[in-house]
Amino acid sequence: MNCPVCKSLVTGYAHQKLKNLYHICSNCEFIFKDSTQIPTDDVAFTQYQTHKNSKEDECYIEYLYHFINITLKPFTQIQGETGLEFGSGPSPVLAELLSKREGATMENYDLYYAPEKCYEGKRYDFITSTEVIEHIENPLELFQFFKTHLNPGGILAVMTNFSEPTEDFLDKWHYLRDVTHISFYNPKNLEYIAHEIGFELIFHDSKKCATLRAK
Repeated sequence: MNCPVCKSLVTGYAHQKLKNLYHICSNCEFIFKDSTQIPTDDVAFTQYQTHKNSKEDECYIEYLYHFINITLKPFTQIQGETGLEFGSGPSPVLAELLSKREGATMENYDLYYAPEKCYEGKRYDFITSTEVIEHIENPLELFQFFKTHLNPGGILAVMTNFSEPTEDFLDKWHYLRDVTHISFYNPKNLEYIAHEIGFELIFHDSKKCATLRAK
């Protein structure tokens, strides 16, 4: 089997506690769940319904503002710009913050909660995607979608917990426990993706946040 990011050979890792099979790329360090264990849409939606993210939760607002402050504000002006929140969930809190408090013109898309393809035929100054890319199977297709819908020089800001390609790390990592998490990133494979698709990785915090600029 080959890595979906860099096409190198991968090795299997059978997680003894979770009874799941993962594949690890020794070249770009991308990790992904075996295709036979990817949940159905019904299972995924049931899991998403357990998420409790509310605009009334001040801790959640602070969490999102940290994301805004490190991934967007240093690289784009936000005010007066157009943005897409990709994977907004049942409540597009991030989009509301960026529109009402920061002055952007926002649209939001979510496969389950906002399925109208508002992005068709459009390009944006920036796209945000928080805790989403780990749910999607094909990384190159996903990032090509982002590139297609960004203006030249546009900003992509993503949040996902970064992985380490070691069995010891994976054995203890809480992020694997969510059955809908199937693709696992870190700055090394984001660099590969950026080079392949036509982005520049301009920031990461080594933990979970990254910013890419469309060339």
